[in-house]
Amino acid sequence: MPQRILGSQVVSLSLCRVFTSYLTLIFVKMYRHLTGLQHILRRTITNSARRQVNNTVKEKQRLFQEDNGMPVHLKGGSKDALLYRATMALTVFGTGYVVYELLSASMPKKAQ
Repeated sequence: MPQRILGSQVVSLSLCRVFTSYLTLIFVKMYRHLTGLQHILRRTITNSARRQVNNTVKEKQRLFQEDNGMPVHLKGGSKDALLYRATMALTVFGTGYVVYELLSASMPKKAQ
């Protein structure tokens, strides 16, 4: 068994070969798993039936173009109203917080 001497250690070349062949085997198995996964994904994406979705664009256009006195940003229903109120609340809170921070930054600190 040929041996290589490195400093005070004796390293067997056969041990190095075993280790490199083991790593090669691991990488080959990982590569096979990845290629198999790619094949499965490609097959399911291209062969799967498409879900049929009704086209509701015309209905939405009709709803938003009605003249019922309601602002357009609230015509979407309760979700739009909730989103509008949350946006207004965050805007008011943010403005108040900015004014508070500006006032506190403009006042000199009291010496203790």
